[in-house]
Amino acid sequence: MKLATGLLPTITVAMLAFVPQGIIFPRVADGQTTAYQGPNLPIQKIGRDDLIGISVYAAPELSGSARVESDGCIRMPMVRKRIHASGLLPNELEDAITKELIDEMVLVQPIVTVSVVEYRSRPITVSGAVKNPSTFQAVGTMTLLDAISTAGGLTENAGSEILVSHHATTGDSTAHNITERISVRSLLDGEDPAVNLTLEGGEYIRVPVAGEVYVVGNVRKPGSFYLTDGAESSILKALALSGGLDSYPKHTAYIYRVEDGKPGRSEIPVELKGILDRKTPDVPLEANDIFYVPDAEGRRISAKILESSLGISLGVASLILYTTR
Repeated sequence: MKLATGLLPTITVAMLAFVPQGIIFPRVADGQTTAYQGPNLPIQKIGRDDLIGISVYAAPELSGSARVESDGCIRMPMVRKRIHASGLLPNELEDAITKELIDEMVLVQPIVTVSVVEYRSRPITVSGAVKNPSTFQAVGTMTLLDAISTAGGLTENAGSEILVSHHATTGDSTAHNITERISVRSLLDGEDPAVNLTLEGGEYIRVPVAGEVYVVGNVRKPGSFYLTDGAESSILKALALSGGLDSYPKHTAYIYRVEDGKPGRSEIPVELKGILDRKTPDVPLEANDIFYVPDAEGRRISAKILESSLGISLGVASLILYTTR
């Protein structure tokens, strides 16, 4: 490598006068060459806010690290022009830096090596019903299952779907936020590889908490039960997990359900004896339903009283209802 003829005084002045922010210079003894030693990160496209390591052979004054700025460019000492880095692979950025050093007559035959010290341009956020909600970088190839695993896996009260939001650009270069719904069962079963999305960074993954069904009244173990697998619950399933009926239940039970466009909860009578005797079909339950079994000898409690007391009486008795398709 040779310095361009007649440029030594200019280079000395530039080194003193032009030290852009965001660049870290190694301190070396005279005559030594420092090559940047970065971590062994997977090779992928450089993005905004990534930290780049630059090593120019036999030119320690040009070697160091630089953060990619918001406009996708980096700065280098003695180089007037900002060098575009976002969207390039490390070897492509090496070519861009080499060209700029020659074009601005800083070096005649520069040998440039670029590595990525830290990726910060590909954040993935996982929240909701996971054990360790967090934000991390998509380093290398990362799938939806990888992201869920990095967040500690699903909790027991995870719902039946995973929502994956990301930005997409249409043909008119307009950015839109798109949300995909992924079935938990399909993802975990692995029957359809397409649902295990490949993540590029910038995704927001949310795992909603499963809906609950409340079973109260003349049952052995009143409580709230999560609907975790996407299939509907039913009267018989709810009774099984609440320990069955207690002594002297009334033959008619009630479902209190919130319905769109109606105030309060609608009351739906259920012929409980007919369901238990297999003479009438089982009745499905929906998320947030209250299933109430009155005592045959007692007075029936209103939906409003049940609803106001659920937060206290059911908070200590929460079980998981695993439903099947």
